[in-house]
Amino acid sequence: MFLDDLKNKLENNDFLFIGEETAFRSAVLVPLVQDEGEWHVVFEVRALTMRKQPGDISFPGGRIDAADASPMKAALRETKEELGVDPDTVKVIGKLSPYIASPSFVVYPFVAVCDYHQIQYSYNKDEVEEVIAIPLRWLMEHEPVLHRVPVQPTPLPDFPFDKIYNGEKYQWGKRSQEEWFYEYGDYTVWGLTARILKYFIDIMKRID
Repeated sequence: MFLDDLKNKLENNDFLFIGEETAFRSAVLVPLVQDEGEWHVVFEVRALTMRKQPGDISFPGGRIDAADASPMKAALRETKEELGVDPDTVKVIGKLSPYIASPSFVVYPFVAVCDYHQIQYSYNKDEVEEVIAIPLRWLMEHEPVLHRVPVQPTPLPDFPFDKIYNGEKYQWGKRSQEEWFYEYGDYTVWGLTARILKYFIDIMKRID
């Protein structure tokens, strides 16, 4: 009985990774639009009055609320709040693999086709400084620049060194974080947005 119950619980475990159920979960939309017969990827410049990351270039999206039926619904809700796009007019093409920044932070990206005309005239100026559209062809022809940022764990003063072997001499693992930069005219796409964008563009390059 115990093993049968355990088997059922493991089979019904839908979490992608350990910690997902308690992680900060967010969702973003990668909006594709057609402008003058050419496909573009739409980005928003966060309003300069925003408390977090003012002036950064990002995809529409944000935290998944308890009321959201799914990550995709959250991405559509946030897109409506930020860009004024009616979810009924959005054609979701598919989902990208989640980006697990850490066991406490995960982002679920979705690719969708939106109406560019609707975005241009309805975006929320309290949250979005401006909207930009970068040609998909340009993104596929221009490789982003890679910079590496060293990351070193630093335990807090109350860390229980006395409970681990070697104590304060414990050798913490070092790693290097990749940061990609796309330079399009006067605009710089970097950080989480560039990481998701690069993943999407790499998929596009594999299309025959």
